[in-house]
Amino acid sequence: MNNSQRSGQRSPATARDTERSRARRAELIAIGRKLFADTSYDALSMDDIARHADVAKGLIYYYFKNKRGYYLAIIEESVAELVVRSDSDTGLPPAERVRRTIDGYLRYAQHHQAAYRTIITGGVGFDTEVHAIRDGVREAILTTIAHGAWGRGEIQLVTRMALIGWMSAVEGVTLDWLAHQELPRETVQALLVRMLGDALRAIEHFGPSCPAPVPGS
Repeated sequence: MNNSQRSGQRSPATARDTERSRARRAELIAIGRKLFADTSYDALSMDDIARHADVAKGLIYYYFKNKRGYYLAIIEESVAELVVRSDSDTGLPPAERVRRTIDGYLRYAQHHQAAYRTIITGGVGFDTEVHAIRDGVREAILTTIAHGAWGRGEIQLVTRMALIGWMSAVEGVTLDWLAHQELPRETVQALLVRMLGDALRAIEHFGPSCPAPVPGS
């Protein structure tokens, strides 16, 4: 047993192999994001994916076990940037932070349409893992709204219910917009911001401890 094994540390060679493995996995996910950007899950076979990635099909199985595992990894990687964006720009005024969050949401949906539809509609059949990814995105955005409106993430049940209703409307509006795209993104963003304002005023009516922010603040 060598010194690195005795100390529990990875050898330089092992560390390099791990780094290469991570880089290779990331490369395959990046390729998959492009492939699935506007193509449904069923439209691409593993042979198609391997051919586009210029790798042996076995390599994809090695990293992701199967097509579904590969697809879920792509979705998780794609939405990660959306979740990070919703937690960023904390130094901005609340109203501007909300506008940027909604704009980032719409940009993501516009540029990752197939993945977005999969997340919102539940994946292939009733896919609990895809639903979990969607719920994570919802929670991140609701937390952003709550912090921006009231300076805290914990909210009352009626407040949460109203925001979930608004989030469901956001998803429905976004899906319809993607189907037609006759309106510019900025118009859809303004519509969703206005709808949020209405929801916040309704929340104030039922829960005075959550007053609606002053417009423009």
